[in-house]
This record gives sequence, C-alpha cells and structure tokens, in this order.
Amino acid sequence: MARAQKHKWIFQARFRARAFGWKSQPVITRVKEAVSEITKVARKDPILGAEGAVLFLQRVSAALEHVDSSSGAIGTAVTNAVDALVPIISKAPADDATRDEWLARLWQAYLDDKMPYIEVLAESWGDLCVTPGRASQWADELLPIVRTAWVSGSSYYNGTPACLSCLLAAARHDELLALIERAPYTWWFYRQYGVRALAAQGRVDAAITYAHASLGLNDSEAALARLCEEVLLAAGRVEEAYEQYAIAANQANSRLSTFRAIARKYPDKEKHHVLNDLIASTPGEEGKWFATAKHLKLYDLAVKLANQSPCEPATLNRAARDHVETHPAFARAVALASLRWLTGGWGYEITNTDVHAAYDYAIRAAEALGRQAETKAVIIEIVSSERSADNFVCQVLGRRLGLR
Repeated sequence: MARAQKHKWIFQARFRARAFGWKSQPVITRVKEAVSEITKVARKDPILGAEGAVLFLQRVSAALEHVDSSSGAIGTAVTNAVDALVPIISKAPADDATRDEWLARLWQAYLDDKMPYIEVLAESWGDLCVTPGRASQWADELLPIVRTAWVSGSSYYNGTPACLSCLLAAARHDELLALIERAPYTWWFYRQYGVRALAAQGRVDAAITYAHASLGLNDSEAALARLCEEVLLAAGRVEEAYEQYAIAANQANSRLSTFRAIARKYPDKEKHHVLNDLIASTPGEEGKWFATAKHLKLYDLAVKLANQSPCEPATLNRAARDHVETHPAFARAVALASLRWLTGGWGYEITNTDVHAAYDYAIRAAEALGRQAETKAVIIEIVSSERSADNFVCQVLGRRLGLR
C-alpha cells in the first residue's frame, strides 16, 4: 500500500510540547476531539487515519507536561484514547516499511513518555506488530533486556509488557510461560499473559487455575474476573463464565450500567434472572437496584426494592413524576416509599421541594386511583412516626396534613 498522504490535522497545532496549562478538563476535551478527528479520517482512509494516530501518540505526553493529573481523569482520557487508536493503527493495510516506521516512532514516544501517559501502549505491542514474524523479531530484541532485569531482581524495564505481548502474538507460548516463571515476584500485570498463552493452547482449565494463582497482594480481583470470563466465553463455556465471573467482571459506574454490561454479554439470559442475581450479590443494598428494575418495567419488583432498603428519595420522586399519569399505582407506591425514607432521615441534600414533591405525586396518583382518603391517612401515619432528628418532614407537611 502507498504511504499516507500529507494531511493538515487540527489536533497537531494544539498538541505541542507543554501546550496546556494545569487544568485537566479542557485537555480531556481536546483529547476526545483528536480521537474523533482521527477516527473520522480513518473511516475514509485507513492509512491516513493510522498516520494521524501515530502522530497524536507521539505528541500527547509532551503536550500534557504541565497538566494537573492528580485526579486521574486526564490519565483515564489518554488511556481511552490509546485503546481507541491502537486498532486503527493495527488494522490499517500498511506496507512493511510503513508499519516498521510507525513502530519505531511509537517506541521512541513510549521511551520518552515521562509521566507516563501512554504506558498502556506496550501492552498492545504484539497487536501493533500485526504479523507473528514481526512480533517475534521485537520479542527477540527485548528478551535479553527483560532477562537481565529479572535476574537482578530489582531493576524494572519498561519494555517488559511489550516483550510479553510480542511473545504471545508470535505464539511462542511455552517460551512466554517459562519467562514469566523467572519473574522476581508474582504480579498479575505479567502473569495475565501466561493466562492468555494457556488459553491460546486450548488449555482452558489450566488457564483458569493459573489465573487464580497469579494475584499478588495488591492485584485486582476484578481484572482476574474479566480475563477468566473472556477465556471461558471464547471457549463456549457461557454458563460457567456467567456463574463464576459475570458480576465481578462487569462492575460499572452505576447499577444500571452494570446490568446492561452483563445483559449485552449474555443475551440468552432472561433479564429478570440477571437482575435477581445482581440483587442477591449486594445484600442490604436492594434499594439501589430500584432504577434498574424500573428501567426493565418490572414495577412490582421495583416497588419491593424501594421499600426493602434505603433508596434515594430524589430517584423515587422522579419515578413517581414520570409514571403518575401512565402507571398511577406504581407512582403512588414509590412516592410513599420516598416519604418513608425521608422521615427516616435518608436522602442527599434534601430540601422542602423534595418533601412536597413526594406528597404531591402520591396524592395525584391516588386521585387517579380513587384512593385519596386512604393515601392521605397513610401519609399522616408515615409523617407522624418520623424518626429524623429535627422532624424536618413533619415541619414541611404539618400544615397540609393538619398536624400543627
């Protein structure tokens, strides 16, 4: 294939050495814009897109030298960028000379990465090599240095993950496993390659056993679960993957996101079955699965969860608001649950508005059901038994309920 044509990249002028100040949020935006620009170009011209990806990875670390990285947000943004750009580079139909040039430029960028921001690049080095032969050549270059570092027992070589990745990509599995055994300590970061090597040999049970023997003191059990799940799914052992690893492997930043991640991987599993398993995995936190049950339109279950353990009143109020016309029985039940948790002192930054909203939605739903008197009596009972220190709910609703 021909080499990439000259192209004026918008991100290139922005990502200059020490181009950004200390604030991380504007930089995160620029990183996302750069990835979007490269991805868009790659769809039309894969070679040019890959060239842009290499250029960005060459420039990003130096550009971020002065950015405050203490929160970890900028590091996460760059890691996500690397994850998005590696496939663009590896899948581009480049000729050997072009690919070798890309690898040389990326390796120098990796060695110059002081912070480091693009260190995860080494973990995909075997993929970037594309062919087993090229991966094997890189492994041969890196192996002597890795062995020397490990013999010393104290020297860290930042090319180690690239070496392990290349041995795996070159299908030098036994050699990779033997090398890992010479490591001066047990570390999942290294031994995960051994898990993959055993799986690639079709030794699935051995890979799972090896994985469980590979966690160091501070290693992530979630990382182990993700890889074991991946190995079992690739082997077609779906039920085993689900039962043993699905919940631990797919934890996300919200309960609903966790459910969705598992549901996507296991489309043959009934959604209510997945949700029930998730609920059972967090005893005492049933209320936190309310939004997921509501999303699935499992209204009876959602009401049960809303009353079983603390649930954020604002969440319950929104659910009541959204369903007061279409599902008034559900709206009434969750609005009453909101009042119960409010009188128990639960809720984040609760105001008068939250209390009035719970009351109003309960009454509106009751009117639609013809249960106004009954519902008001229930509310009076709830408010009268308030357990919060300052009787906040009673003070807010006292006059409306004739309690003062």
